[in-house]
Amino acid sequence: MNNDTNVTWHEHRVSREMREKQNTHKGCVIWFTGLSGSGKSTIANTLDHKLHHMSVQTVVLDGDNVRHGLNAGPGMLKDSHGEEFSSRFGLGFSAIDREENIRRIGAVAEIFAQTGIIALTAFISPYRLDRDRVRDTLKAGEFIEIFVDTPIEICEQRDPKGLYKKARAGEIKGFTGIDDPYEEPQSPELVLQAAEKTPDMLADEVIVYLRERNIIGDNTIYSDAGISESSAATDTALS
Repeated sequence: MNNDTNVTWHEHRVSREMREKQNTHKGCVIWFTGLSGSGKSTIANTLDHKLHHMSVQTVVLDGDNVRHGLNAGPGMLKDSHGEEFSSRFGLGFSAIDREENIRRIGAVAEIFAQTGIIALTAFISPYRLDRDRVRDTLKAGEFIEIFVDTPIEICEQRDPKGLYKKARAGEIKGFTGIDDPYEEPQSPELVLQAAEKTPDMLADEVIVYLRERNIIGDNTIYSDAGISESSAATDTALS
């Protein structure tokens, strides 16, 4: 990567390995991708809840939530930052703005992974190249792409925000799955059938994957009381 701004990378005294040992699990990025209404956010939040009760350090980056701050649109930024700033840095939903949206989220998720946290991201992220670029910023095995494979017919039936209805009526242009493409992952780490299984079942499938890859330990057990039993999880997860 070319660096034309004389920016130097600084190493820190607290290493990633030290943080992961303290957390008793590895850091990674779990990238949920799929159509609007496919169930990405619901599954990510269900998984987050389960991992939290296993004392696993997580954070959820949700497509709508980040557009209230980090990736806010021009309309949200104009009053506080002015016309020039908001038009330059505010993100809409054009192809290039979506690219920048994913780039920013990928950079934030990578920072969390570097600190030994499991970052759960829930974004349509319709373009394969944008997702692959995020993957390329992480080491092998640290980017877990999960395709929430829900038929568009089901997504339209759900339509929690009424967006498909507006897109069909021509009120929204460039809507993924209607008049803008969604490029399915070619080799995702996991495919979840959200039209056939409950969010709890799908979250459990992800937990099985994390255990099989030694990202979390086999002895990390879910507890309704919010207390986990994790005896030798550190050595198992970090080996």
